Amino acid sequence: MQYRKFAKDLEVSALGFGMMRLPILNGDEGQIDKEKAFKMVRYAIDNGVNYIDTAYPYHKGNSEIFTAEVLKGGYRKKVLLATKMPVWLVNEKDDFERLLNEQLNKLETNHIDCYLLHALSKNSWEKVYNLGVLDFLVKAKNEGKIKKIGFSFHDEFNVFKDIIDAFEWDFSQIQFNYLDEDEQAGLRGLKYAHSKGISIIVMEPLKGGKLAKEPPEKVKDIWNSHNVKRTPAEWALRYVLNFEEVSLLLSEMSTIEQVEENLKVINDAYPYSLNEEEIKLIKKVKETYKSLNQIGCTSCKYCMPCPFGVDIPRNFSVYNSAFIYNDLEGSRKVYNNYINKENRAENCKECGKCEDVCPQKLPIRSLLKDVHKTLAE
Repeated sequence: MQYRKFAKDLEVSALGFGMMRLPILNGDEGQIDKEKAFKMVRYAIDNGVNYIDTAYPYHKGNSEIFTAEVLKGGYRKKVLLATKMPVWLVNEKDDFERLLNEQLNKLETNHIDCYLLHALSKNSWEKVYNLGVLDFLVKAKNEGKIKKIGFSFHDEFNVFKDIIDAFEWDFSQIQFNYLDEDEQAGLRGLKYAHSKGISIIVMEPLKGGKLAKEPPEKVKDIWNSHNVKRTPAEWALRYVLNFEEVSLLLSEMSTIEQVEENLKVINDAYPYSLNEEEIKLIKKVKETYKSLNQIGCTSCKYCMPCPFGVDIPRNFSVYNSAFIYNDLEGSRKVYNNYINKENRAENCKECGKCEDVCPQKLPIRSLLKDVHKTLAE
């Protein structure tokens, strides 16, 4: 197993185990297939994985409970345990303490090694900040209930930078893969956090599994042109681990075969291990994926801000993903759960200001109608 420096004084396995996509029974996210999941998690730990990541809402609230079960028998001492404060459930200051204590009980532990504010965005950050979350985190750390303090993030780079600058964080968790260099915190966020001495955990290195699926023919031909044969998943994982700024990546594995493959990749996926030819190959794949977009939006943001709050580039990006990766269900989930209601396509009032300034001359008003019709629940 490859280990990297983390949170100033720790070492973590370059592969962490995310407990969000464990195998399930009867198609019910709340019913974890414990027999398969036990085998997967303990196999990973037995082979050097020492970072286990769960959260309050995963598997309908059962992930933390299962995590406590699988870490019995001496496994708790072998790992750094991470979970996350569900900031959307915080409405008053006392909720911080109540939720943390509930999580400690579910995890059957007296401390959480790595505690994150979950899925921060501009709105959720402002809410918990004003309720005194930073004072709460310092108090919990002083009491020994948590050891390292961080946050996971889903918003724009400028919001990420503001959060990074607001506190002496130990680490941050961001979405990052070869297609998301310019999305959310992105490559700029990765570099900025590292420059401030803050460790980075990467989530969604496979873009929710999209980069591990059978790729379109055009992409497959590019991968096959290289003399070294790797699976699409291996290329994606190696891309992320090629950055020295990345302490570890989280792979939400659903089968024992995925665990075995990821462990194999991690062994020699060191920073700067990709050569110039391989980096050019990945860049070509990225460009090819982008060429498959249904809507030719370049995210130049000339159309922004929309007078009515619509995040036009974001809506188009989510819509395009449904077709590029043949994943309509996934894009619907993002549209309805991760784009704020006030920023969705449905709020377009057809004023036309966006079309007047769009360099691509896109019929934005009509396209936004298509987006909402296709992705709305």
